[in-house]
Amino acid sequence: MASATASISSHSIALRDLKAARIGAVRQQVAVVPAGLPATAPKGQRARAVRPLCAAEPARKPVSASAASSPVAPVEEEASAVAAVDYEALAQELVGASPLEIMDRALDMFGSEIAIAFSGAEDVALIEYAKLTGRPFRVFSLDTGRLNPETYELFDKVEKHYGIHIEYMFPEASEVQDLVRSKGLFSFYEDGHQECCRVRKVRPLRRALKGLKAWITGQRKDQSPGTRASIPVVQVDPSFEGLDGGAGSLIKWNPVANVDGKDIWTFLRTMDVPVNTLHAQGYVSIGCEPCTRPVLPGQHEREGRWWWEDATAKECGLHKGNIDKEGQAPKVGVNGNGSAEASAPDIFQSQAIVNLTRPGIENLLRLENRAEPWLTVLYAPWCPYCQAMEASYVELAEKLSGSGIKVAKFRADGEQKPFAQAELQLQSFPTILLFPGRTVKPIKYPSEKRDVQSLLAFVNSLR
Repeated sequence: MASATASISSHSIALRDLKAARIGAVRQQVAVVPAGLPATAPKGQRARAVRPLCAAEPARKPVSASAASSPVAPVEEEASAVAAVDYEALAQELVGASPLEIMDRALDMFGSEIAIAFSGAEDVALIEYAKLTGRPFRVFSLDTGRLNPETYELFDKVEKHYGIHIEYMFPEASEVQDLVRSKGLFSFYEDGHQECCRVRKVRPLRRALKGLKAWITGQRKDQSPGTRASIPVVQVDPSFEGLDGGAGSLIKWNPVANVDGKDIWTFLRTMDVPVNTLHAQGYVSIGCEPCTRPVLPGQHEREGRWWWEDATAKECGLHKGNIDKEGQAPKVGVNGNGSAEASAPDIFQSQAIVNLTRPGIENLLRLENRAEPWLTVLYAPWCPYCQAMEASYVELAEKLSGSGIKVAKFRADGEQKPFAQAELQLQSFPTILLFPGRTVKPIKYPSEKRDVQSLLAFVNSLR
């Protein structure tokens, strides 16, 4: 991989730093390169920070266990210093730092033994931040064999734009063959995505990380309602092992953990970097082609992934440390029992919306001849997907007020969830049901479109 400093001039570095300084929307204030982080460090200082990656190396080896013997071992003092770092304290120290500062610290600490995980989506921002530090950096990606053509095209553009070689990791052919021969090409629609992701993504990632001491991800707190709301900017990886083996041998950096998605896009547009053309087609979170689709009006960005599964299960296993030992997400509005925390304020607050209790909705289920139809949303107040449709649902309720159709809500998380799953067709939040006037069984809204006009069309077609 060509070094970062070899692919741009000091003049272009200065221009990029000036652009980064103008991004006022970024919450961490990607302002200017912090004091002590010059665009080009003195040669002696740079040499102590990282070893050359490409100019001084005859060939780039893939990020794998076999690469463990390739790099020159760091000096003993540096190794002991890194091992002694209190990463919880460091995470607290960097809470208010910009992504650029965090990226610089990561590359400075680990040199050639750290790499950026690139998925072919908006995490291209990580590569831009790495470039702006002026330090050498490495990038690897997992090619599952089922990515969109547009993602492969982006890989090529990124390599040419930055003058780098992405280090691709692939699944074991025999494992893919066994899975497909025994369960078919689309088994994940029937029994969950975990098995396929384990073969195509998790195991290749594990091999990649065994050749590293740290890795850099594009995780953000606002990406997933059930799994990412508590991620720190740096942590000891709770799931994977690094070069030295054993628990605690791998460090995980999340430089954009505290950045909102809209601010990431402000940065990408300002810096004029290549992006996946799928974003222009409504895709936000991008993974494998069969498990990714555009996000529709009123939806949270993560609803484009594994849409047939529950909101709190939307991890492929690469970041399984975000799930606790009981299989639940860390606190993000739901505690370990699945009961909603008192800190999560209620939603769908409107005089036009009836708040149904458990006896109330049970009564609706039993009635054979209802005086009027009822449109009801099954929700959890902590779920961003429910929060995203709140405005459209409230507007719909106000439009239907006095029309002979009741609009209601039923909180279906916590202890009510088993009942809702068994009796109310709940699979994920939100679920929308119409209880018609003359049939017993409620009709489930089949579409992912949650804008007012789509919901109104559903109601009018069945009233």
